[in-house]
Amino acid sequence: MNKTKGIKSWFSKLVEEDVEDDIPYDERVASIAIVVFGVLIGLYFVAHQTWSTGLFTATFGTLEMLLLYGSLIYWIVTSALMLFSCKNLSRDFDIPGLFFVTVSIAWLFVVFPFDFAYVADVLPDFLRFLVQWISNDIARVLMVLGIILHLVLAVFSAILRVFVRKARAKRLIAVANNESTPY
Repeated sequence: MNKTKGIKSWFSKLVEEDVEDDIPYDERVASIAIVVFGVLIGLYFVAHQTWSTGLFTATFGTLEMLLLYGSLIYWIVTSALMLFSCKNLSRDFDIPGLFFVTVSIAWLFVVFPFDFAYVADVLPDFLRFLVQWISNDIARVLMVLGIILHLVLAVFSAILRVFVRKARAKRLIAVANNESTPY
């Protein structure tokens, strides 16, 4: 019983925070980290592609390129929107974007246009240890985890968005009726 109450109050707190337009400090820091990391990963993949290192196999075509870079762009754009105080707009992109990333990773998993034996080739020798341990099998496991994570996040975001919209509607009605706001 207490566990259910704790989950409800945790979820209620999330809804309450999302109703407000303020962006907490920790969300801003996370957004900065996602933008920086997304740009670095994007540049890393571009370096592999332009230098023809072998990371991308012959099956890495236009569709796969759009899915890979499109997923990175999604994360960068939604995080940048948070930085520019466009929290609601960012949240509106969450659900379709998360499903897009889920489908992208699933497609790349099926086609698997990679050869991770070459993943460290664009790095200087002293940094290669950072990614050299990633094999094709490890990459596949990470992709499956990514599919599951993004699918769960998409469903959770959809549920959260419904509750946030209901809470905002209640707040607007309360303001229109000159009542105290429920949040």
